[in-house]
This record gives sequence, structure tokens and C-alpha cells, in this order.
Amino acid sequence: MATATQPKTKTHLTSGADILVQSLVNHGVDTIFAYPGGASMPLHQALTRFSDRLRTILPRHEQGGGFAAQGVARSTGKVGVVMATSGPGATNLVTALADAKLDSIPLVAITGQVPTKAIGGDAFQETPIVEVCRGITKHHYLVTDVNDVARVMKEAFLIASTGRPGPVLVDVPKDVQQARTVPDYDVAINLPGFRTENPKARPEQIRQIAAAIKLAKRPILYAGGGILSANASEELRTLVQKTGIPITTTLMGLGAFPSEHELALDMLGMHGSVYANLAVDQADLLIALGVRFDDRVTGKVEEFCKHGKIVHIDIDAAELNKNKPAHIPVCSDVKYALTELNNIVERPDDISAWVEQCKKWKRDEPFHYNQEFPGITQQHAISELWKLTRDLDPVIAVGVGQHQMWSAQFYKFSKPRTWLCSSGLGTMGFGLPAAMGAQSQFPGRLVIDIDGDGSIQMNIQELATCYCEKLPVKVLLLNNQHLGMVMQWEDRFMQGNRAHTYLGPTHHPEARGEGDGLGPAERFPDFVAIAKGYGCGAANVRKKSDLVAALQEMIHYPGAYVLDVEVPYQEHVLPMIPAGHTVRDIIKE
Repeated sequence: MATATQPKTKTHLTSGADILVQSLVNHGVDTIFAYPGGASMPLHQALTRFSDRLRTILPRHEQGGGFAAQGVARSTGKVGVVMATSGPGATNLVTALADAKLDSIPLVAITGQVPTKAIGGDAFQETPIVEVCRGITKHHYLVTDVNDVARVMKEAFLIASTGRPGPVLVDVPKDVQQARTVPDYDVAINLPGFRTENPKARPEQIRQIAAAIKLAKRPILYAGGGILSANASEELRTLVQKTGIPITTTLMGLGAFPSEHELALDMLGMHGSVYANLAVDQADLLIALGVRFDDRVTGKVEEFCKHGKIVHIDIDAAELNKNKPAHIPVCSDVKYALTELNNIVERPDDISAWVEQCKKWKRDEPFHYNQEFPGITQQHAISELWKLTRDLDPVIAVGVGQHQMWSAQFYKFSKPRTWLCSSGLGTMGFGLPAAMGAQSQFPGRLVIDIDGDGSIQMNIQELATCYCEKLPVKVLLLNNQHLGMVMQWEDRFMQGNRAHTYLGPTHHPEARGEGDGLGPAERFPDFVAIAKGYGCGAANVRKKSDLVAALQEMIHYPGAYVLDVEVPYQEHVLPMIPAGHTVRDIIKE
């Protein structure tokens, strides 16, 4: 889109760098996370000329910038934008791009490249980043002509945001950034075969699904991140209201349906609820909406919903029948399909006994933890945080590990785009920069990163960005001194043999798998000192009686803040279905 102060078309010679940045403005970008270097300096110079229309935030690591751009995309639905230089700057974006690809996040990554004449000559800070990222991007460009810049940027935003969203890489050599031409921002796209219209379910498919629902005796809705990508949460809620069918969501789908609703069965899968997994196992109809039957959901895939008919609606035809055959596969925009289905669907003839059975499972097998433990458990800290913030409309980001799964279990989400989680790739270090990106879009909103001591250290340098850019992100740091999820697998499946999962000094008993359950007396590192060194507020809490007051201090602190919570390392995330197994093998204690 054009701005009032900058026309879409210029009639004078303009540099490739200025054309690219103007294209960002034309597409409604208001924030870019960009780290400069030799091959991207012209782009950064151009950014300074557009500073009244486009905020440039300097992350402290390119990966942090990539996850911050994801935070923008996940919390708003807009295309996130990140920029890096060539060579190491570009390769530092690889993990964030792979993460966005697996979670279907719309992202445009711009990289500087060595001059076109130097490409292939092993020039200083040269990597063939398009080749590196070919398998982890939705599309990619190496721009070798300044006259292509406006068109490429137009195509990049279209590809990233339509169909199944994903990351697009645009690699721009330095001489192309410096070259000049008369830009045409209205240039036609050149994407032979690319479908700009989302697929739509056919009327007969909608009637088939409605008929299957009408005849079902034990139906279950299974909703994933595709609901959020399609902005179809309201349509999903209408379907549940009209049919009375119980619903479970994936890790990506949290927030698509209110967790506290009486028909909500919470998350399913490896660390999902007992009741959701039992319900799916015994369902005679599974309506899968915007999901991909991920292995962490299905376990032993041939046993997953073995006796039920499966309806699978997804915008990406490649996902249909890929992991799990569907009886009614439908390639469609899920919002359109749900809208059409809601127009004709009828409540199943009699599922009252089934609904009551699901509610009984939920009463009998709730998520729980040891409330008698004298210290602070991770689950207790998250539960108390939820109680204090549930009415404050927060955005919650997480790192990856045990704390991620406990957050999914014990923080109850009621709205879409309030849960930012690296789900498919499971990238440690995601939480803090993702929260930072969301905070840039919602300056007055409470944004919290629930993190672990292992995960946060992957991108802890972004505390400096939070301080310098006045992004008041709060970090609830659940510090157990271990790589908790790997340690849990060691305990469950490797006879408790510690293989480099203890994060503290090796002379402590915890390094040998011993200890009192409260963690080391001398904790390492000192996260309070680190946070204060970055200019942030910080405190440590160990006693259960001090927790609520410490959380309130964190919530109301005017800037970025780290609350270091000392938690036991012996806690395991339960329930747990071992990889490749079924609900019949579920571990509860």
C-alpha cells in the first residue's frame, strides 16, 4: 500500500536499496529487524531515509532478529521482516527460516550478498544462501538486476502471505543495491502457475462432512495452527456451538478455542491431556482442521484414531493423505470451509453419552502436580502467573523444553495469536526474541516470555535490544539448572545416566544426578546480575510464599524484567506418550 507522503511510483532514478525499502513501506511494513554488515550497508543507509515510516530495530544477533520478525507475524498475522548481511549474517538466519517453514509463518528475509561479479569466487563473507535455504523456504530469490527489485519484493510478500504461509528469502547483491533505475511498483508479477486464489471446498464436500457429523456417535474436532493462519477462530467456535462436539487442539492451535470452555479437551499428543488422547482414540469421526498429523500428535500413526472416519481440511494439498489417510480429504481455505459448513451443519442425532464420557475423563484425569512440594514447582509458577494475568490480555511466548509443555498445559488461552511457540522445529532460544517482536507491535500490552535457563541462553543477548528499544518484555525464567526435557528422557529411557544435561559447575552433586530437589545452593549463572547488566529489572525467588508478590513486581515493572525462579530439576512433564507409541502406553506418574 502507498503512504500519503510517498507515492507508489517515482519518475527519477532510484537506487535498488531505496526501491527495496520503499517496497516494504508499500506493503504496510512498520517494523523491520535488521543487523548491518558490509554487503547490506546500502540497504541500511536507505532505512535511515525512511525512518519516519519504518522502524528499524537492531537485534543483537541475526537469529534473534529472525525470531523477533516471527513474533510480529505470529501475534498480528502480518508478514514479519528481517534483514541480515551476507555470509555469516545470512547463515545466522537459517534456523529462524526453517522454524517459520515448519510452523507456516509468513516471513520475508532480506540478505545482502557480495557483488554479482564476485559471486562464486569465494569472496569475503560469501555464502550461496539461496542454495543453503532452498529446502527450508517457501520460495527464494537471488536478484541480479536492479529492474527486478520492485517485482521480486511484490512477489515475495504475495507468496509469504497467501495459501499456506511461509518464509521467502530475497538475496540482493551489493551492486544491485547501489545500481539505479526508474522503479515501477505496479509491475505485474511473474509467477507462472502460482495460484493467488485460495482453494475452496466444493459444495458436495461440505455436504459430505455435514452428513458425517449428523450420523456420528463419537465425534471429535482436532484443530491446529491452520485455524489461526486462516483467522478462522470465530468460525471454529460457531461450529462447536452448533454441533456440541468436543474439541482438542494441537500445540500450534492453542488459543483457537477457549481452553476453559466445557467442551475443550485441551492439547492432545505426546504431552497432551489424557482425556484428549482417549477421546481421539475412541472417536468414530475425527474432523481435522488445519493440521498435519505431526508425529508428536499421532505417536504410532497407524494406531491413531484407528477405528474412526477422518475428515481432513487443509489449504495445502500436500498435507492431505501424507501422514494419515483421510476418508474425506478436502483441500480448502479452512475459514471458507467452516463458513460453508456452519450454514448447513446440524447437531448429531445423539452424542450426549459421548460428551458426558469426555467430560468424565476430563474430571478423572486432569493435569496435576505435587502441590505439597515445599519449594516452587514449574507448574505452580505458571498456574499462578495465569491467575494474575488472565484478565490482562497478555501475549505469552515460550522457549523450548519442559517449560514449554507445562505452559501449554497450565496457562489457559482464550484468544488467538496470544501464544507464540516454536512447535515444529522446537528451537531453543525462540521465546525472548519472539516476545520482543510481539512487544514492538503492542507497546502498551503485557508480553511475557516463559523460558528455561537452557533455552534463554541461546538468545539472552536480546535483553540488550529490549532495554535499548524500550520493549518492556517480562521473562518468567524457570531455572532448574538442567536441560530438562533431555534429562527427562534420560530418566525415563536411559536409566538416569546424565549425558551433559547439567548446566552448572561440574563439582556440584547435581552434575551426577544427585541433590535435594531444590537445586544447587550456588546457582550458575547469576541471571539477576546478567539481566541488570543489560539494564533490565531482575529478581530471584525461591520460597513459595514469595512467589505471588514476585510475579506482581515483574508484571508491574515499567521496563524489561527477568524473574529468576528456582525450581526443582526432578520434575517431569506428564502425561507422556513415548515416541512411536499409543495412548495405551501413556505414562501418568
